[in-house]
Amino acid sequence: MSIEKVTTTTEQTATGIAHSKLILIGEHAVVHGQPAIAIPFPLVGVESTIEEIKGPIMFDSTFYQGPMNSAPITLEGIINSIEATIEHLQLPKNNLLIRVTSSIPPGKGLGSSASVAIAVIRSLFAYANVSYTEEELLHFANIAETFAHGQPSGIDTLTITSESPVWFEKDQSIQYIKPGSDFHFIVADSGRIGDTRSAVESVAHLLRKAPEKIQRKINRIGDLTHHAKHALEKAGKNFLGQILNEAQKELEALGVSDAGLNKLIDLAREEGALGAKLTGGGNGGCIIALAENEVHSRQLAEKLKKFGAHAVWPFVLRKQN
Repeated sequence: MSIEKVTTTTEQTATGIAHSKLILIGEHAVVHGQPAIAIPFPLVGVESTIEEIKGPIMFDSTFYQGPMNSAPITLEGIINSIEATIEHLQLPKNNLLIRVTSSIPPGKGLGSSASVAIAVIRSLFAYANVSYTEEELLHFANIAETFAHGQPSGIDTLTITSESPVWFEKDQSIQYIKPGSDFHFIVADSGRIGDTRSAVESVAHLLRKAPEKIQRKINRIGDLTHHAKHALEKAGKNFLGQILNEAQKELEALGVSDAGLNKLIDLAREEGALGAKLTGGGNGGCIIALAENEVHSRQLAEKLKKFGAHAVWPFVLRKQN
């Protein structure tokens, strides 16, 4: 099922839906003031349904079922986000069942926490029969993101609420990128959970330890991100592939790409990928590879599956006029 930006309401229930996201380029550097490009990823997503029940607010998900006020610490961010939204909407703090269904693997750099937050917030607004602004949606979603990532860039929530690739720079106005042609990507899950918060903290530690050396690498990723924007809009897939490979070198130097990711990246390149790199926080999670065309994309996906990728998603970033 393709996940669209949808909210629906009936007399007893209300639903909110959110798709996922991928960082194409700019991971880690974006936290330190450089740009990043993120892509909406509609192949996986989240649906949240609100139902009226008697008693305390109940939460029903793959990770936890029970009273919301007894949820584990891992859900604290989303619970804080829900409580703030409920208070804003002046909904009663009881008699609700919040059911979350997600096809996004958590901890893989695909924006799981932000997608859950956005889907639940949309469902709560729908349940209250109140329309929301983009600012409200992002505000309440970023409550969850701050818990998940410590110092979130904000790029996850922005991309999950977008239909186009996002050019993101902290404290700058958001730009949307219109791809000049179709780009065939493959996302492959290493099967290991990454810890974005720890990875962000480790890069910050390196920056304090060797500021000049690490700042050069962060600036280089920023330069490559500008080139990637040009490649998406005009220069095409071959140039973009080179840029992705160069970005991966810098991420490896920052210590956020581990042996498991490197093996998948090397295999993708050996099988003809124009470029391949990690996507997201790294040290686990997923890689993204750029294929020649649709046929090559399917072949590459099969090879990565056989090689041991936990899950593989071929998808096309379509040309936009």
